[in-house]
Amino acid sequence: MSAPLVPLPEGCLHGRLIRREKRFSIAFAHKGETLWAHTNNSGGMLGLLRPGLPVLVSPAKGRERKLPFTLELVSLEPPGGGPFHPLPAAPPDGGWAGVNTLIPNRLLRAAFEQGRLPFAGGYTRFAAEAAYKNSRIDALLAGPGMPPLWVECKNVTLVEDGAAAFPDAVTARGQKHLRVMAELVKTGARAAFFYCIQRADAACFAPADYIDPDYAALFHDALGKGVEVYPFIVSAGPKGYDLGRLLPVPPGGRR
Repeated sequence: MSAPLVPLPEGCLHGRLIRREKRFSIAFAHKGETLWAHTNNSGGMLGLLRPGLPVLVSPAKGRERKLPFTLELVSLEPPGGGPFHPLPAAPPDGGWAGVNTLIPNRLLRAAFEQGRLPFAGGYTRFAAEAAYKNSRIDALLAGPGMPPLWVECKNVTLVEDGAAAFPDAVTARGQKHLRVMAELVKTGARAAFFYCIQRADAACFAPADYIDPDYAALFHDALGKGVEVYPFIVSAGPKGYDLGRLLPVPPGGRR
């Protein structure tokens, strides 16, 4: 990857996962030491938390942070040894899953500013964290003669049988977002979900009805009411994150 839309900072470390603890922290091994990193991903991260998997963490920016690193990437490769098994001399650039849930919002804005969002042609203004009634939507786009375009970002790390799926745990918040976006369409606005699939091994996208059937039902209902869905592959690697191809959504989703 060259010149990613969202680069990773200097000072990132490679290590091997030891364990996840209390949802928001992970222990990892680096050069024989056990270090700790914050993870902002509250989902299940199914299949990505096996001890021994290579991980990449970034240094925390604020001094007030209790944990000095943030978990960014988890390898999709088999563990190949215990947590303290030596890493390859040069960890591969491919085969990573991005688990930092702040990346979709950053990527959306960077892609908008560089004109790389096909669904946002003609829009010239970007407002983050826009309020609608008692909800906040990740972005509101505006442009001359254009209807308001509300965009909600979602991070996707689950892939089964070639299908990227969201969510990886039951999400009342996600269900609420679907209802709100369907309501926004009724006002004459556009409403779109920007699903960031932070791994490259998916061929299509569908709601995870086998995890959250209520979310899946609301998803299909929202599409029927005019809500737009844009599931993009995100190229995630040690240099950073870039926008990849748009995946199809099969009619009716994955069953």
